[in-house]
Amino acid sequence: MKKPENAREFIACRTAKFFKDGDVVNLGIGMPTLCLEFIPDDVDVWVDSENGIIGLGSSPKEGEVAPADVVDAGGNPSMMRVGAACFDSFRSFGYIRGGHVSTTVLGAYEVDAEGNLANWIIPGKAAAGMGGGMDLVTGAKLTIVMSTHTDKKGNPKFVKHTEIPLTGYHCVDYFVSELAVIHITPEGPVLEEIARSTTVEEVLSKTGCELIVPENVGYMD
Repeated sequence: MKKPENAREFIACRTAKFFKDGDVVNLGIGMPTLCLEFIPDDVDVWVDSENGIIGLGSSPKEGEVAPADVVDAGGNPSMMRVGAACFDSFRSFGYIRGGHVSTTVLGAYEVDAEGNLANWIIPGKAAAGMGGGMDLVTGAKLTIVMSTHTDKKGNPKFVKHTEIPLTGYHCVDYFVSELAVIHITPEGPVLEEIARSTTVEEVLSKTGCELIVPENVGYMD
């Protein structure tokens, strides 16, 4: 397993620590695909892509040639592990909707304190469509959002209540950023971990809602 070299890789590295042996993990477009590089060496997971594969590998290394028709969720060339299976979109979404995905990892425009997810469109801007996000956050047993803590303008991406059109309702379990791990619980969002480079006070100042802060907050090692 490589060591993270920037904020995006740090988020991916921490997110990958949620994966357990035997999990079927779906990785969304963009930053979530970085998790492939940070799966712990002692953990064996099966990576699912809604375009019709279970057993997706990482991008080809130097000297490797990926099959021409094997890509990840973002359309990037990818390898397959031994035992991988390919199938059509109908079977893929039946598998997802049937509750057979252990964990799904997605990006977001906003997540709110109730676990609502908005990640497919910003009002007034063009969008290709929701894709498989709606099915994944409904069918997966665990939903993790990995994202920068704020947007490019410094606005919080974890808010009290999002007004952006939803991808899923009360579906997010964890929000992982370069600053913190927030667990959405029935009692409210709990600040479980912070990066060693920040403080609880900074995290709270960059979050758009109140967080439950335990007596002992862990570190994102």
